[in-house]
Parts: sequence; C-alpha cells; structure tokens
Amino acid sequence: MSGIYDDPRVYELACGFRDVPAEVDALLAWCARHRSGGGAVRTVLELAAGPAEHAREFARRGVAATALDINPAMCAYADRAAKHEGIDLRVVQEDMTAFALGRRFDLVVTMLDSTSHLMTLDAFTAHLDRAAAHLADDGLYVVEMSHPRDRLSDEPSVSTGWTVDRDGAHVTVRWGEPTDRLDPVTQISADHVTVTVTEGAATRVVRDVVPYRFWSATEVEAAVRLSGALRIVARYGDFGDVPVTDPEAWRMILVLARDPRGGRPPFNPRA
Repeated sequence: MSGIYDDPRVYELACGFRDVPAEVDALLAWCARHRSGGGAVRTVLELAAGPAEHAREFARRGVAATALDINPAMCAYADRAAKHEGIDLRVVQEDMTAFALGRRFDLVVTMLDSTSHLMTLDAFTAHLDRAAAHLADDGLYVVEMSHPRDRLSDEPSVSTGWTVDRDGAHVTVRWGEPTDRLDPVTQISADHVTVTVTEGAATRVVRDVVPYRFWSATEVEAAVRLSGALRIVARYGDFGDVPVTDPEAWRMILVLARDPRGGRPPFNPRA
C-alpha cells in the first residue's frame, strides 16, 4: 500500500494551508538581514523538497533553484509541475544526509519539519555537514522545524487536524492521533496520518503511519556544535519576526551560516 509520500498531489493538497509566496518573502528578507555579503539570492537548494513548492516559487522569481528529495515519486511530480508551469527547476533524487551536487548555493532550505525524518544524531550531523558543504561562503541555511511545545506541552502550537480547499478539492487531514505516543527513549513517534480528498462526486482516502523523530532545541544546538561547520545566527518562531520563545511562536526556525572556525567541509564534487 502506498503512503502519503508516495502520493505527491495528495501531500501537496494536504499542505495547502501554507502561504508559500509569503514564506519565500520571509526567507529572502532573512537573507538580506543575515548574509554577510548582503547581495541578492541567485541560487537556492531545497532539501527534502517533496513537491518542491518553495523551490518552484523561487524559480518563478528568477532564482536558479534546485530541489532534492529521496522519494522518486516526489521528484517526478516536482519535475512535471515545473515543466507544466514553464519554470526552470533542477530536480535531484538524493538522500539529504549523503549528497554531493558539485556546486554551492546562496541559500539552502529545509522546510515543513523534514528534519523529523533524521532519526539519529549521526544522521542529523551528516545532514548539517552536507548542507554546509553546499553553502557559498556568505550563504545561509534555513531549517524550519516544529515548535518543541508541540511535543513537550499539553498545549501544542498547531492542530493535528485541518481542512483545505484548493484546486477544486476539499481535503480533510488528520496528522497524528491522541493514541500516538512519543517513545521517551528514542524520541520517535509513529504518527497515524489520514487524508481524505473529495473532488466532485469522487472521494479517496490515503492512510499512512509516519515515523517522526522529535528534536528539542538543545539537541539541535548540540548537533550544530558536533558538526562544527555551521553556527546559528538567528532563531524565529514563525515566518515573521516572532522570537522562538514567544508564546505566539508556532515553529522553530533556525538561520545558520558557515562557521569560520570549522573550516571548509569536504566538497566531494561528482560528475
């Protein structure tokens, strides 16, 4: 049985509550604020990109965009969507812990808490090493994660259920159930996902169980220090200027730059 990540259109519809253009505006504003060179963003790499909605939005704005994902169905969907729109997008099927693209980027992003698919500290550190190796000297890496409040509090920042009306479809999403429990040792939860898509008279349901690795703020900071290739230059609680510690914060977004003390990570260019 195929799961939610094997059905890119359903996944994209389920995430249709996101305001991708506004989020790209925020990403570009952070680049203007935190990049040491202060120049325009000319190249961007989206990791664990899925349907590559953010990479496609960058491409619409004339930025040379690359989308990377491990899932072949997601890569094929992103490529078709870009061609349908007539935008230039490079799509690469690779693991976000072990890729070498032979070039560097002004901006690297990982959105939608995709780092929850990194199950171990070694995997997270390898991911940070690879992101750093693909950053220009004045480049930034922006990683969007769920807010720790969602797993460590009885008052989560976001709901596990929502609806979306998009492209003629009505979508009902349940991402996680009350019976889903975080393992206190591994910090992994098997989240039950149900997405119901109604288009006209047709309804279909996609069900899946998605392993989710919770990362606390201190663990992420430890992974950054262990990698040694990056440093945290800013923290945000949403796609505005809300601090991650603010009660209204609903995400944990880190802005990272190359750490000059860490040296230059191995590039390993590949033909």
